[in-house]
Amino acid sequence: MIRILLVDDHPVVRSGCQRLLELEDDLRVVAQAASVDEACVLWARQPVDLTITDLSLPGSSGLELVRRLRERMPEARVLVFSMLDSDALVRRALALGARGYVPKSAAPESLIEAVRTVMRGQRALAPGLPTHLLREASDTGPLAELTPRELEILRLLASGLSAAHCARALHLSPKTVSNLQSQIKDKLGLATSAAMVHFALRHGLIALDGA
Repeated sequence: MIRILLVDDHPVVRSGCQRLLELEDDLRVVAQAASVDEACVLWARQPVDLTITDLSLPGSSGLELVRRLRERMPEARVLVFSMLDSDALVRRALALGARGYVPKSAAPESLIEAVRTVMRGQRALAPGLPTHLLREASDTGPLAELTPRELEILRLLASGLSAAHCARALHLSPKTVSNLQSQIKDKLGLATSAAMVHFALRHGLIALDGA
């Protein structure tokens, strides 16, 4: 039996994914989480063979979850299942240790096949994603300049959160968020907050509706 932790902040999505996965006799969703912190607690408490996570989560992003789980256990298997599918974001997720990437727009069988591929010890990309991304997981693109924490802050600020709201969401001081915002701009050569939003859109960190 393959035990799965499902991480998504939308209960309807989690429910639908669970039904899809459990149509397979050997797949079981043994835990569900709506945030990175909740997922980390459940992952430590509940034996899990595979974690399937969205990227757009409240507070810390799914990329931070990938980093944390791989840091705790290098062989941890994490599969990303997200609306966001830009090359830069796929490359970043793989560089952080994700074993596969499936857009939510993919056919349902693509998620099942990705689960099978990852459980065989291989990396998986859904049909339609460029296979060259698997060879580029060293991540030499602009997102590689940012730490996972800076990437989280960039995503949240670009999604429309104020620095104060961002600080509360990540349990940081407003001064820390302000300093990190300046570091992000310096690293990426961005002069304004509007430029940060355009960068995030261009690299697929946020969708056009800010999701």
